[in-house]
Amino acid sequence: MMRYWLAALALATIAACDQNMDDQPKYDQYEPAPLFRNGQTLQSPVPGTVPRERTEGDATKPPLSAALLARGQTQFNIYCSPCHDRTGHGNGMIVRRGMPQPPSYHIERLRSADDRHFFDVISNGYGAMYSYAARVKPRDRWAITAYIRALQLSQGATLDDVPADERARLLAEAPQ
Repeated sequence: MMRYWLAALALATIAACDQNMDDQPKYDQYEPAPLFRNGQTLQSPVPGTVPRERTEGDATKPPLSAALLARGQTQFNIYCSPCHDRTGHGNGMIVRRGMPQPPSYHIERLRSADDRHFFDVISNGYGAMYSYAARVKPRDRWAITAYIRALQLSQGATLDDVPADERARLLAEAPQ
């Protein structure tokens, strides 16, 4: 008797597997749907919904501050310096061990790139570099971008770029 029940159960299971989702009742995206109060199948997203392609805060570039630069330096040293080195020339420890060398931040193409370029490269990756979107928060990506700009300025700076009062202090401290 138990055999018959097992056989009937197996047949019912096999019959259920034949159902296709295409055969089930569903609404076309533009036809009216009495299920919803507004009668529409397509519903507006909930306020505050962020698309998957964009993380919250991507478009909001914070104002430049000493705290932002300090955070950028910390994050750059953690995530970027293994390949780009601490000065941004692209001679990091990973490169010295055989990985492809990234471009220097001090070449003209990257000096003239806009800030969004650096943010997007950190977010999406570029060439051999993979995306850091899952590792670095958007605000920290902007901080790293600000720090890259500071690196670029520091490597091309001259004494004339230093404010007059600081220049006098530097010249007084310089060994003769």
